[in-house]
Amino acid sequence: METDDMRARPLVMKFGGTSVADADAIGRLIAIVGAAARRPGAPLVVVVSAMSGVTDRLLALASAAEQRETDRIAEGLRQLSARHLEALHRLVQPQDAARVARDIDAHFEDLRALLTAVAILREASPNALDAVASIGELVSSRLVAAALTSAGLAAAWIDARRTIVTDAVHMTAAPLTDPTAGAVAREIDPALDAGRIAVVGGFVGATAQGVTTTLGRGGSDYSAAIIGAALQASEIQIWTDVDGMLTADPRIIDRPRVVSHLSFSEASELAYFGAKVLHPSTILPAVAQDIPVRILNSHRATAPGTLITSTPARRDTPLAAVACKRHVTMVEITSTRMLMAHGFLRRVFEAFDRHRTSVDVVTTSEVSVSVTIDDDSRLTDIVESLSEFADVRFERGMAILCAVGDNLRADPRLSAEVVGALEGFPLRMVSQAASRRNVTIVLSEADLTRGMHRLHEEFFREPVETQLAVRSSQLGKDL
Repeated sequence: METDDMRARPLVMKFGGTSVADADAIGRLIAIVGAAARRPGAPLVVVVSAMSGVTDRLLALASAAEQRETDRIAEGLRQLSARHLEALHRLVQPQDAARVARDIDAHFEDLRALLTAVAILREASPNALDAVASIGELVSSRLVAAALTSAGLAAAWIDARRTIVTDAVHMTAAPLTDPTAGAVAREIDPALDAGRIAVVGGFVGATAQGVTTTLGRGGSDYSAAIIGAALQASEIQIWTDVDGMLTADPRIIDRPRVVSHLSFSEASELAYFGAKVLHPSTILPAVAQDIPVRILNSHRATAPGTLITSTPARRDTPLAAVACKRHVTMVEITSTRMLMAHGFLRRVFEAFDRHRTSVDVVTTSEVSVSVTIDDDSRLTDIVESLSEFADVRFERGMAILCAVGDNLRADPRLSAEVVGALEGFPLRMVSQAASRRNVTIVLSEADLTRGMHRLHEEFFREPVETQLAVRSSQLGKDL
């Protein structure tokens, strides 16, 4: 058996919901993992999401249980079980399928018991919702482990609840670094040392007391990064259904370009401001261990994808990409009496913090502070708190347009060019982060599509050569 010192650094491969959606998708996963397994060296850890759409179905069943809709629950359970068992019987040899089917059935029996408890109480607590939502990843990971083994790739199923140790904040749990590192060593290392592929469900963890938690939407990426950091992985691969990070949202821009290389900082900004390919928290564990992250397409396994590293990227465009957020609410807090008073800003942000609402963009003027939020479910309470010491106005139907690139640090003219490209648009807020890697603009959602087209046409024309030699030389000096 290899010791930790002798073993090569593992490769962590995460597959999203569309990459495990059915037997055909899992077949592509097997081919991709098999190709990686045939390369000498690195042990493999495979992290999988629930089959696409399953988490939403599970949460809908919890809602149905609150209403005691027994027929809807029974039909939902039947459909979910049938979907997974159909894939199982297509992928796994008959002599093994019966055993794995019993394991899958056990998870659905757990789900049935959870839904019964919710129906009795007529309430789905955050604790219960985590337990319900976790079933998707627990079942998909069992299925993938069995399918890999049946294809001749020795795999071990690892229970994510014994691997990722979190706090007790249900539905958005935060991993605890040291306990998780110990759990990963205890649960995953033995499988790797035995030459097996470790298969883990993403998104799911548990408290130190063993209570199931989840990491929030998109948390499977985060799981892969946490496990990768704990194992000091050679690389973390995020396999999805697009070719990588794109220069713009493809739902708005036809044929955006794939960004071949991003710095960790650029990727973090893009993920935070709406690039759906990558969960915003994914980068943090990778940065801590300087582990490259690669975004790849499970439908086009030979496409190069996007590589994310600590080093600044060299590219033929001034910006890395533009991203956007819709359904944003702008809140303006005005107080001619209090604005410059000691503690005013603290009181403003305490109001948002008290109501567990994150602020995206902040600007200040002589008499007001303006912020944006993308979750306005607690807006009434926030306005009430702020109104104790200021006048408050808010406006829904806004959007954030964000230009991102390390070149913004190197060339101060570039920020002005971004804003200038939107001349004629009614811009409500303009802000540049302290890192100087993004320019963030708030405008009406009705103007977002035109604004995105304007920026993309301006900064991603092919070829883009003007000033790039100067910017590239400055970049190395300023970063």
